[in-house]
Amino acid sequence: MPKPLASQKVADVAVLQAVARALADLRRGAPVLLHAPGEAALILAAEQASDPILAHLATLAGDAPMLLLTGRRAAALGLAPSQPSAAAMALPLKDIPAAAVIELADPASGGPGIAKLNPSIGKAAGKLAGAAIDLNKLARLLPAAVFAPLMPDPVDPAAWAAARDILALEATDVEEYRFAGARSLTRVAEARLPLAQAEDARIIAFRPGDGGIEHLALVIGEPRADAPVLVRLHSECFTGDLLGSLRCDCGDQLHGAIAAIAKAGSGVLLYLAQEGRGIGLVNKLRAYGLQDRGADTAEANEQLGFDADERIYLPAAEMLRQLGFRRVRLLTNNPHKVAALARCGIAVEERVPHAFPSNGHNAFYLATKAARFGHEF
Repeated sequence: MPKPLASQKVADVAVLQAVARALADLRRGAPVLLHAPGEAALILAAEQASDPILAHLATLAGDAPMLLLTGRRAAALGLAPSQPSAAAMALPLKDIPAAAVIELADPASGGPGIAKLNPSIGKAAGKLAGAAIDLNKLARLLPAAVFAPLMPDPVDPAAWAAARDILALEATDVEEYRFAGARSLTRVAEARLPLAQAEDARIIAFRPGDGGIEHLALVIGEPRADAPVLVRLHSECFTGDLLGSLRCDCGDQLHGAIAAIAKAGSGVLLYLAQEGRGIGLVNKLRAYGLQDRGADTAEANEQLGFDADERIYLPAAEMLRQLGFRRVRLLTNNPHKVAALARCGIAVEERVPHAFPSNGHNAFYLATKAARFGHEF
């Protein structure tokens, strides 16, 4: 039986608060106790590793910790098959210093070289490994975690953690976080916003229940709820949208969408807080460094350990529902975006092409979009 809305809201708030606190701890380099029935492990963001904290984790857990990597990152290191599974992989960290841990996690770290480390590889068991990796992704950190299972598993993990001033988090909260975040979106501000290309426009901010980064809706004209509305889902791009970077076509797509919607008379542009196809700005800059060494945009994300595209469209669907729109004409070249929005309950009645010519710097990027992501130009 579905939860009543009131109890669901209470449950969502608890999930969002617990995970948000864990994300803050990971980002500042503190460990978190992640637990599920019969399992408990201390986790630390790999990019925040230091020799003292690794020694402290080993003391608390009673054994040397492991390093969890995604199958994609392990494959990039030559430590897993070239067609890796989605499962996290584990490297024993006995006698491996923190500098090497960071190098294993981050191909842009500039360490002494993986060949000198001679690590061994093994599969990570249990549900906690995937949740640990996912938690680092949610924190916009590299998808790699120092992982120290507690042996034996404490009878009361929360009490064990509290006695050591460590935050405890249930693995199921990590799994539920994205869904709870989308359900919790609330309109918090709205203003008229005349634009050079669309003078009749207003902007609406939607904030998730954990107080995280807001998503924005730009409503142009007076779109009707009883007809499919022209919509653009635009993922934020600091470098392209604000700085005018020529590496991508994001700025062209943003301003082109505003102009197209204004020309059509009405529509909605959703400006979604999912920089770098969902990996965050810092990781996107790391990916840029890998692209400068020859990787394409998909390969760079995968070498960092991410999927080629980490975006989700649950928040976009919820924003559209709150605005009163359930049928759309979607401005996009990406058929996967069409399918993803439809899976979230929004009927996509037409894909409207949204292509722009190369500027000379982004030709390889656009070719990669077509070849690797199936974009239709």
